[in-house]
Amino acid sequence: MSRTGKRPRLQEREKILADAIQGVAAELRLVDLAILARYVHAGQHGNIDDLVCSSTELFFKPGTLRYGLQADVDLRWGGMPAVSLDLEFSHLDVTVFFNLILGSLNGGVDIQAVTFEGPPRSPQENTRRLAEALADARVAPWPAGAANQPGEGEGDRA
Repeated sequence: MSRTGKRPRLQEREKILADAIQGVAAELRLVDLAILARYVHAGQHGNIDDLVCSSTELFFKPGTLRYGLQADVDLRWGGMPAVSLDLEFSHLDVTVFFNLILGSLNGGVDIQAVTFEGPPRSPQENTRRLAEALADARVAPWPAGAANQPGEGEGDRA
């Protein structure tokens, strides 16, 4: 479900995003993966949206992290299913479209697109803007670039 050979800048941004949403991913992994896979298969996007909203409200300001009404299930013989949810983060003139990939024991993010409004800036400056937007969108303050959010351990990482 993820691309190989990514540019280093994209990998850096994915790490920043994954660190920022690790609590959301941990909350979503509390849902039985088989049930979530059934919701995806049946196209029950309202139920998935409710799960994403309730998992997000503890960590992010309302409307900053949303379900994109698209999901996919990866089923392999002899393996555990993985669910990929299209999500959108939008705050402070930064918008990120990405997949949150949830497995039974882990998760990950796969950025599809990032847009920055305003005058053109360097890639490094835009990466900093992404980190600042994610930090500012938090319900509880979280310093931009922090490896772990308060109260969360290494095992909770997306």
